[in-house]
Amino acid sequence: MPARIDIIAGLGNPGSEYANTRHNAGFWFVDEVARKFSGNFKPEKKFQGEVARSTIHGQQVWLLKPDTFMNLSGQSLLALMQFYKIKLANILVVHDDLDLEVGDVRLKEAGGHGGHNGLRDIISRCGGNGFQRIRLGIGHPGSQSKVTGHVLKKATSDDQISIENAIDRAISVLDQIVNGDTAKAMQTLHTK
Repeated sequence: MPARIDIIAGLGNPGSEYANTRHNAGFWFVDEVARKFSGNFKPEKKFQGEVARSTIHGQQVWLLKPDTFMNLSGQSLLALMQFYKIKLANILVVHDDLDLEVGDVRLKEAGGHGGHNGLRDIISRCGGNGFQRIRLGIGHPGSQSKVTGHVLKKATSDDQISIENAIDRAISVLDQIVNGDTAKAMQTLHTK
């Protein structure tokens, strides 16, 4: 049985120049969770990021937006995990995913990094891959040489709407995810 969730870490890059880029879909997710569940992000130097506390269907959850830039996401997450003695199994990481079509959303337990540098750093620093993930599809530009430009560009208005709809679908099953009912959440989320 999957563990309950104590930290939801949204991945992205800090700064206004990155705010609307596809790579920041994880930040968009935790911003929306904070809005819906009365969280208030505040900068926390000791956690190298912005942190909020929300109650999601009776469960107290930390929300995290690392300020370390994507490639060092694990640094911030590890600081929060160690301070509050939270295990890897109690973490949900939300990130953009090139391998999913724009607007697709998938819940995944454990697994590799799939080339995602934020996940790579978390796996390396935080002691393994035994955390859950919400993968938000941003589509692939078609060529490996165009990936960096694609993820660091602002989404088109249609893509933005599709990603926001995917975020809303994931948040609609967040109570199940947070309380450890991953199988039920996957069944709902993965059935269109």
